[in-house]
Amino acid sequence: MIDLDERLNKILDRITSDDFLSGQKLSGEIPFYAFDYDPKAEPAVRAHIAFVLSQLKKRKPELRVAHINLWELLVGYLKERNIFDKAVAMQREKGSEAALKALKAPLGSTKLAKALVETASPAEHDLIIVSGVGAAYPLLRTHNLLNNLHSKMGSTPLVLFFPGKYDGQSLQLFGLLKDNPYYRAFRLVD
Repeated sequence: MIDLDERLNKILDRITSDDFLSGQKLSGEIPFYAFDYDPKAEPAVRAHIAFVLSQLKKRKPELRVAHINLWELLVGYLKERNIFDKAVAMQREKGSEAALKALKAPLGSTKLAKALVETASPAEHDLIIVSGVGAAYPLLRTHNLLNNLHSKMGSTPLVLFFPGKYDGQSLQLFGLLKDNPYYRAFRLVD
């Protein structure tokens, strides 16, 4: 893998290119992209996402971009349903496993995909950037979310910042946890 700084420096040019935004070279495939990185680089990647978002306004002021942090989406979703405080209390009293089991149904991938789409409004944006994957684990499995987003995103490109490995076939969160195979995303940059 090329040096992280080199890969990060390729992002802005890539996501502002007409080919990328129009999906011309995808042959009808879903415009989902993954930028994988070593989880130890999380602070640098977060800083670079903020940099990219600030530069997008300068480089392409007409570009409508939504940034979704999955952890913030999960917390907001639970708070809207008055579940958050109950889940925190359950985790303290009964442990993480009990809280995870209780949250499995309310945090189903179909429901979270719907919440992401309602928050990001893909029809009103030209690009959706998703971060916070590591913080959202184990409450959310990325491949399940992406699979449930296929029919909801239309032609709006989605860029997922993924702390782990994506080899074009499967997602490995933190480079350790193997998800089910996920073949529908492209690597954003090599």
